[in-house]
Amino acid sequence: MLELAKLSVRFGGLSALDDVSLSVGTQEVVGLVGPNGAGKTTLFNAISGLVQPSAGQIRFDGQRVGAMAMHRRARIGIGRTFQIPQPMHELSVRENLIVAQRFGTGKVDMARIDAILEFTSLANKAGRDAATELALTELKALEVAKALATAPKLLLLDEVLAGLETTGKRRFMGMLRELHAAFGVGILIIEHDIETISSLCPRVAVLNFGRLIADGTPDQVFRDPAVIESYTGAPHA
Repeated sequence: MLELAKLSVRFGGLSALDDVSLSVGTQEVVGLVGPNGAGKTTLFNAISGLVQPSAGQIRFDGQRVGAMAMHRRARIGIGRTFQIPQPMHELSVRENLIVAQRFGTGKVDMARIDAILEFTSLANKAGRDAATELALTELKALEVAKALATAPKLLLLDEVLAGLETTGKRRFMGMLRELHAAFGVGILIIEHDIETISSLCPRVAVLNFGRLIADGTPDQVFRDPAVIESYTGAPHA
């Protein structure tokens, strides 16, 4: 479904991504991890169209999308969330989903919106002001709901569990598992918690200093000496 081939992103003299090749198959769940500044969010920005690659190719469902506008990428099935929730101010929760859906699909399907509100446990807050009346867990759920409203084939989830306490994180993980099964989407998720990623993702890719240094099962990846060194700063004994 998603294929990145030798993808590089440079900002002036800074190389944020360097020759990254990575694929995500249809309905696959892949974790993306690495130290702070490794290039994870830049990778999401390149896939979704917020930044332009300096080199390499991005293909989605066989189409080259590297020069495609953000709304066109949304309409072929690439949905994403942001690390910091970004509700649309002065709009209700339901209206946030309507705007997102119109951007991502070009039309409004109220039945799908109502189903998503129920699924993300936001139905009872549908008329509330999204920017001022939601708790953090609800804001995170709204990010996912907005992305789902665009009818994605692939969800890019940027630290949707960050800041949640243990119980909230456990519930949110359960929702993501159910989401994967119910909506049949592929998921590429950035997350710092190794235990969470190991539980949620059958496959994990690791970035460090903009380069892909490992790709495999959680057990393989988190035993890799290069991965251990990237987190600890010291060679693995």
